[in-house]
Amino acid sequence: MTFDISWNPVTDLRVMWQFEFMRNAFEAGTIIAIVAGIIGYFVVLRRSAFATHALGHVGFSGAAGAVFLGVNPVFGLLAFTMSGATGMALLGRRAATRDIEIGTVLAFMLGLGLLFLSLYKGFATEAYGILFGEVLGISTAGVVFTLEASVVVLVATLAVYRRLLFASLDEEVAEAKGLPMLALGLVFMLLLAVAISIAVQVIGVLLIFALMVTPAAIAVRVTRSPLGAIVVSALVAVFSVWLGLSVAFFINKPYPASFFIVSTSFVIYVTVRTVAALRDWLLPRGGRDEHTRAAADPGGT
Repeated sequence: MTFDISWNPVTDLRVMWQFEFMRNAFEAGTIIAIVAGIIGYFVVLRRSAFATHALGHVGFSGAAGAVFLGVNPVFGLLAFTMSGATGMALLGRRAATRDIEIGTVLAFMLGLGLLFLSLYKGFATEAYGILFGEVLGISTAGVVFTLEASVVVLVATLAVYRRLLFASLDEEVAEAKGLPMLALGLVFMLLLAVAISIAVQVIGVLLIFALMVTPAAIAVRVTRSPLGAIVVSALVAVFSVWLGLSVAFFINKPYPASFFIVSTSFVIYVTVRTVAALRDWLLPRGGRDEHTRAAADPGGT
């Protein structure tokens, strides 16, 4: 069955939403995009992109272990990401210098994943599906689980927002002020673990950057306000999910929705970088500084 786009947003939404799997995909995708956009801002601010990448792969090992034990892969995914996040936070005190600890935990967890897959005698379809995401296969129960987990993440983030923001902006000053850096780092890593666990349903382990890092990287380039950057990051993530799902539905080809979500986010990022580069080329930094000084001192004193 094929569907042609009418270019009328209301009509096209009605066509898509007549199917339960598309309603579930939009609902879960929107929830996940909001959470990923918010948590992603702190990921970029704390320079924890590698941790995000590593936890996604750690989650795959957990999913493989869950398949081997005969339980829901999501539970294994969540268990491994949270235990991996705890190990990374406790082994590496500072977020900016935690790469060695992250790599060590990642290597061990991937080894476990390989062991689980070698022990499992069947076809680990569900575990492999986590690699690239199965947003169009999310059930109503999956949407409910996603919503519940997301509410927990957002409430916890709101509770530590000011202290986490301060610690993320300047770790040394925050530590000098007496903030519990180890506890804040552990809380953030656990929030990141849960966010990744629910995000891989849409985008998959291998493409997690598209929702968890790229929108936030865009946001910090267009606004300096923390709250503004969080809002922009969430909006970019939501737009990427919506457009990606819509294109996947109307293109009438068996292409994965996650590809279009990733592509949308990437195109926006490249556009923002290109505009910034053109602005710097047309008005070099020195020229901008001269204009600023001239405006501040029109008499030339």
